[in-house]
Amino acid sequence: MTATYTFDVFASLDGYGSLTEEGADWGGYWGKQGPELLDHRKELLGGDQRMVFGATTYREFASMIAAAGEYSEFEDEWVVRMRNLPLTVISSTLREPLDWHDARVVSGDAVEIVTQMKAESDAPIRSHGSLSLNHALMAAGLVDRVHVTVFPVITAKTGTAPVFGGAGDYDLELLESRTLDGRTQELVYRPIPHRHPGA
Repeated sequence: MTATYTFDVFASLDGYGSLTEEGADWGGYWGKQGPELLDHRKELLGGDQRMVFGATTYREFASMIAAAGEYSEFEDEWVVRMRNLPLTVISSTLREPLDWHDARVVSGDAVEIVTQMKAESDAPIRSHGSLSLNHALMAAGLVDRVHVTVFPVITAKTGTAPVFGGAGDYDLELLESRTLDGRTQELVYRPIPHRHPGA
């Protein structure tokens, strides 16, 4: 039995994952975090699981860890739990040791690496962010669950990093949904590559 792989991502309603400097006044979570969201995230990151990042996402986290005083969300318990989970970083440029509790760097083809991880892991695998990595894994059929937390904001002027920009076309089977703090939507889907007629 292979391990379940979850692509976990935060997004604005219009599908952006981060902000330009002009939008920085919103802060982490676009300023919309609440106790229910934070408790739920803490629960999600509990238990036995392994994290997977691409190099860019790891560098972003490492930068925020180094400047933790400027990023109050790095003190949130779910983030602390995530930083204490074992991490695999898929990269041809990073070298160990990394500033993470239990991290290893693996270089090579991401599809082959994750295929092997899924076959060998006794624990579920979760990737937070790492957009280009997860787009490639979705295309290869390795992503079992797309876990999107949609914050109640539209960032058409200041949004960057379209979460599914360049990811291909997918039909989505809804597996779970919930509203957190009366405003933030959590949606968990199984992605199914869309077959266009005549393709």
